[in-house]
Amino acid sequence: MRSRNPVFSRRGFSRDNGYAGFNTAPQAGGPAVGTQANPYAQNPYAQNPYAQNPYAQPGAQPGTPYGAPQAPAATAGRMTMDDVVLRTATTLGVLIVTAALSWALLPVDDAHLNRSYGIGVVSALVAMVLAFVQSFKRRPAPALIVSYAAFEGVFLGVLSSIVDNRIASGAAMQAVIGTMAVFAGVLIAYKAGWIRVNRRFYGFVMAAALGFVLLMTVNLLFAVFGGGDGLGFRSGGLGVFFGVIGIILGACFLALDFKQVEDGVAYGAPREEAWLAAFGLTLTLVWIYMEFLRILAILNQSD
Repeated sequence: MRSRNPVFSRRGFSRDNGYAGFNTAPQAGGPAVGTQANPYAQNPYAQNPYAQNPYAQPGAQPGTPYGAPQAPAATAGRMTMDDVVLRTATTLGVLIVTAALSWALLPVDDAHLNRSYGIGVVSALVAMVLAFVQSFKRRPAPALIVSYAAFEGVFLGVLSSIVDNRIASGAAMQAVIGTMAVFAGVLIAYKAGWIRVNRRFYGFVMAAALGFVLLMTVNLLFAVFGGGDGLGFRSGGLGVFFGVIGIILGACFLALDFKQVEDGVAYGAPREEAWLAAFGLTLTLVWIYMEFLRILAILNQSD
């Protein structure tokens, strides 16, 4: 399964390349339980001498027959849900602190708007570069991830201040509350089994996201070269409609992220992979927050 988040699309928790997939039974590094035809199918972290599994645990001797049990892997150094929560709290905490500082230190009145906006745009570009660098690294780099959160926070702080002080008073807090509500709602629905993350769900979400991104890219190109609001997909009634679609897509990606994290814990991913989980969740939450902020700005501009 591959998530929209570029970090999950690489080695992270994706197992479509032979390590794991949807609906595989987690064995958490225990004995390899499988079928006679493929005894390694149920546990992607079992020691298969013919597969390159980055999370395989030592225990089986070379030449061990296919169906033979393996020594249970040690749990030390393996990712837990507490690790994911701690790393996610770290990245979100850094993002919130830098956002608050940029809000307080970068005024958006007429005299300082251009300077503050410029700093916000530069911060956004730096954050995007850091995100791409981390996405193409084979191992998580905590310094890169924390730096991404810091620069992303500066950008969000400036953007939120502009919307809140010049367009819609209170929009930033409303967007935060909306993002938290979506996160809590999706988590509850996922844990209750109301959302079933399978290949069909994944395929539908990815197809919808691809269409959404392509449509917004075309709209941006028309806005850049034609001026105005492009095709109008980000303003007025259409802007609100596509903003809601963006939030729904973000909620779907949260479900995919929860599945990825759950599988990573169950299959015994290394503890450092918790940084990848935190990175991916932060990307998705930023997406949802910005869609909420956009909708609130559009609604208040139309008043």
